[in-house]
Amino acid sequence: MIKIVCTACQKPLSLDETKLPMKEVSFPCPVCKAKITVDRRTLEAEGAPSSGAHEHHAEDDDAFAAKALLVGNDHPALRQAAKLIGFHPVHYPTSQEARDFFMQEFPQVVMIQPPQMTPPPLEAMQPIIALAPADRRKAFFILFADNLRTLDGNAAFLYGVNLVVAPKDLGAFPQIYREAFTVHERLYAPMHSVLKQLHG
Repeated sequence: MIKIVCTACQKPLSLDETKLPMKEVSFPCPVCKAKITVDRRTLEAEGAPSSGAHEHHAEDDDAFAAKALLVGNDHPALRQAAKLIGFHPVHYPTSQEARDFFMQEFPQVVMIQPPQMTPPPLEAMQPIIALAPADRRKAFFILFADNLRTLDGNAAFLYGVNLVVAPKDLGAFPQIYREAFTVHERLYAPMHSVLKQLHG
C-alpha cells in the first residue's frame, strides 16, 4: 500500500499500487472530488518497498477504503449493499455517534435505517441529518424504510435525504444508487464549479 495526500483537502489516502496500471491515472478524491493524479512508474522509481518488506493485512485495506456510514439498524443486507457500490460499511447504532464519526471522516455515503420509522422529520436521526449545508453536501444520504417507495422524491425531501430505498428493492440497489447519484451530481455540478472557483 502506498500513502498519498489529496492536494485539495489534505485527506490522507492509501492505494494498492499493484492494482494501478503502469501509466498516469486520475480519479476523484473520495472526500472533496478534486482530481488526483498518480503514476505507478514514478511511485516505483521513488523506491516503494520491495515485496516482502511490508506484511499485508486485510484490515489495512478496510482502514483506508472509502467508507459508507450505516446508521441505526445493522443489517447484513445493508452491509452487502454498501460493498456492492464500492464502500466499506462502518456501523453506528445512534445518530449522535454517527455524527461524530461523520465529522472526522466525511464518508461519501450515509445509509440510514432507523430502528423505528416515524413521520418526518426523523427525530431520532436529526444529529446526522441536520448537518450544516457545507458538511451535508460532502455525502450522499440514503434512507432505507419498508413503508416508503424507492426513488420517492417527495419522501426524500421531507426526510432530508438524497434517496429513499425500500429494503425489498435492495437486489437492484447498485443500479438505483448509480442513477440517483448521477442525477444528484448533475444537480450540484454548477454549484460545485462555483465553489471550486471561489476556493481554488
